[in-house]
Amino acid sequence: MKLVIYLFKKVIPLFIGAMFFFALVLNLVDLFMNIATYLQNNCSGKDIMLVMAYYVPKTIWYAVPVAILFSTSYALSEMYAANEIQALLASGVSLFRFTVPLLIVSLIMAYGLFVFENKFVVQTYEKKTTLQDTLLQKTKNENNTNVIVLSDNGRVIYSAARYIESQKKLRTCYFVFRGENRELLAIIYCKQAMWNAQKEAWEPEDPVQYEPVGDTLKITDVNYDYVKLLTESYEIFRKTNVDVQSVSAEEAKVYINHLKKAGLPYNEELSEYYKKYAFPFIVFIVVFLSIGLTGKTRKNVLLISLASCISASVLFYVTMMVTMVLAKHGYISAFSGAWSPVIFFTIVSIILLRYART
Repeated sequence: MKLVIYLFKKVIPLFIGAMFFFALVLNLVDLFMNIATYLQNNCSGKDIMLVMAYYVPKTIWYAVPVAILFSTSYALSEMYAANEIQALLASGVSLFRFTVPLLIVSLIMAYGLFVFENKFVVQTYEKKTTLQDTLLQKTKNENNTNVIVLSDNGRVIYSAARYIESQKKLRTCYFVFRGENRELLAIIYCKQAMWNAQKEAWEPEDPVQYEPVGDTLKITDVNYDYVKLLTESYEIFRKTNVDVQSVSAEEAKVYINHLKKAGLPYNEELSEYYKKYAFPFIVFIVVFLSIGLTGKTRKNVLLISLASCISASVLFYVTMMVTMVLAKHGYISAFSGAWSPVIFFTIVSIILLRYART
């Protein structure tokens, strides 16, 4: 237990300091990129500080993997340079056994990073971008015109002249219903349809139904079994496509289900969805890498730790970028695109630990 406490006394202060340093750098970079526009638009200092405050959770989310890599690598390398690791090994305690508590904590941190991003970072980052766009006088219009949305694998087609976000309303709507073989079953027209949040469905106002009879369409009584099929979420009708990276896992899943129902490509979005779960494991990977790289040098510990920190991070990000591109174009599965870098670097870490200097 004393060894565990000693190890964490070495790592935790470095981790906290590095995390806040990297987070501060990211926040300042964002500030300096927009400071000229802030001043030009006569933005108040309070609003600018609020933007920075909203950005803090996102910068911490970015900084945690790099900070834990640096702190672990530096602490272990410094202990090796001071012959503390050698004394530990001579006493019969293996390097793996000594560092297992770090690996366990890194797994807990990986889960915490996912929850932190899903439940907190997404919401605060949205507030940050909304306020920043207002200060920079960037307009974001979520209303949409001439909307066409396919649902239920193309069996239900929504067509509306306009979608109004503030009222969750569709104007001049045609709902087309098709059979298994894409044959026309019915068309329902209405001047407007409102989104019912309780029923999670669209409610047409004074609907008129048309059904094919021979070569023409005939007005018939409204079949409300068709109306019950109008369950496509209002979010899909907004002007902008959903960026899976900038929404919670639950919201991303809704959007991906929509793409599936519409019969549209969804490999890229599904890859990003899996990445939400896979990416936090970078915390575990970098700690494992740091342990495997322990003892590679006795000199210039700080410089080597920073270099290994940057190199490992870049390699992981580049590998994930490549696998995500392959998944996007369907060369590998979406699951493989997100998780294969995690599996690969875990294997590399095991090999490095196996041949670590002891």
